[in-house]
Formats: sequence, C-alpha cells, structure tokens
Amino acid sequence: MQQYFRVLISYKGTNYYGWQDLGDGGKKPTIQFEILRCLRKICNYADCVVSGASRTDAGVHALGQIAKLTLPIEIASDKLQLGLNSLLPDDIRISKCENCPSDFNPAEKNIGKMYRYYFSINEVSSPLLSDIVAQLLLTKNGDSDTKLAIETMRHACELFVGEHDFRNFSINDKNVKTTVRKIFNLELLQSSLSDFGSDIYYFEIQGNGFLKHMIRYIVGALFELAKGTIDIEGIEKALQAQQTHKLSAKVKSKGLHLIKINY
Repeated sequence: MQQYFRVLISYKGTNYYGWQDLGDGGKKPTIQFEILRCLRKICNYADCVVSGASRTDAGVHALGQIAKLTLPIEIASDKLQLGLNSLLPDDIRISKCENCPSDFNPAEKNIGKMYRYYFSINEVSSPLLSDIVAQLLLTKNGDSDTKLAIETMRHACELFVGEHDFRNFSINDKNVKTTVRKIFNLELLQSSLSDFGSDIYYFEIQGNGFLKHMIRYIVGALFELAKGTIDIEGIEKALQAQQTHKLSAKVKSKGLHLIKINY
C-alpha cells in the first residue's frame, strides 16, 4: 500500500547543484537526490518518488519548496518528518509533513510563486551572509547618489508587473511553449537584517510562473540600471521582445530564495 505526503522543505543551496536529481548517483549532489536517498533508508531501500514544485538552480535557496513523497510503506507523517530530518544534512530540513491525496501534483497545482533576491550595497560585505546575499557595488559620490540608485530601481520594478514576453530575460529553452509570463508584484524593500549590515535590500517578486534564470536576468537589468549602464527605455524595449537582446548578464544565484508557493 502506497502512502503520499506533501512536505514543506527549506534548504541552503550553496553546496548543491540545484533541486533536480541529475541521475549520477549523487556525484553532483542535489536536494531531490538527498531527500530520496534518506527516504530509501527509511523504506528499507524500496522504490520511492520525490516530486518537487520548483526546479531551483544550483546555489539557489528555499524556505518554501513543496514536494510530494510517494512511499511503499505505512508510516505516520510526524515520524516520517522526524526520520528524514535525522538523516538529512544540516542544510536541508523538512519544515512540515502531512498526508495528501494520490493525485496531488505540486508542479501543476500551484497558482503562483514568490521569490526574493537579497543583495548588499556595502563596500565590504558580511562574511556571515556571503552564501545567501549577493553584492551590488555602486559608484558612491555620497548618500544622495546611493539613494537615487535605489529609488531608480524601485521605480523600474513597476515596468515588469503585468503580462509580458520575457524572452529577453531568460535563456533559450526549446521545451518551453511560450515565454509569456505574468508578474503579480515586484518590489524593492530594505531587509531587517540590520545586525549583519545596514545596507541589505531584497527584490520580492510574485508571478504565475518563471522561465529559467528569468529572475536573475531581471535583477541583472535592474542592477545595470542602478549603475547607469542602461536606461528605462532599454528595459521597456526588451520587454516588448520584438528582437532578442539581453540587457545584462544574470546575477549570481546565491542571492535568490524561493519563499512561497501558492495553491
């Protein structure tokens, strides 16, 4: 008799090659592989299935990853959670575990996702946050210029809200039927992590779905806008997607965090 569980997973992605199992026996460790490895121990090495809602990239972190676990044994959800957390590495945790219907599909049932991209504008970044917060180095001619750069990015966030063709803010993927996505909200906020540095900010973005590296390209364009290497008009033209034209390189993955998946 099979049992099905919906789990909430948090992880620090620094030491992993993303969520998706690469099928190499863990030579390049992934979050999905580590969970499956521990599940098989609990199930006496019988076949198990781990299906995730979001294929986060290498180095990306999560507080709100959702997955479905399919097990061939009977076990209480609280004991399964306890067992997994006792076996998993310290940088992966099952935050919640509950039974779910057999037809629950975490990738297809969700209606939207929330991500945050954390970055610091301090000239010397905190070593305590080096794995989870990126750095934006601005040419500073005083606090007024820094505030202007932040406000410029904050204003430009509005350009991405709504339904757009994001082909210029993602990598080419032949398996994707359309590059049109809808952004519900995009804001630039200051973080409360003041003990680790006073100049830490994050972009909070919510949408009905995201293309591969889409958020990292959006943030990359906003960073270049803050530096003055591109302008608002350039972003507007890229969103019109009349031709393929990358405005910037994608930013580092370490600042990106999957916060929540809505169902």
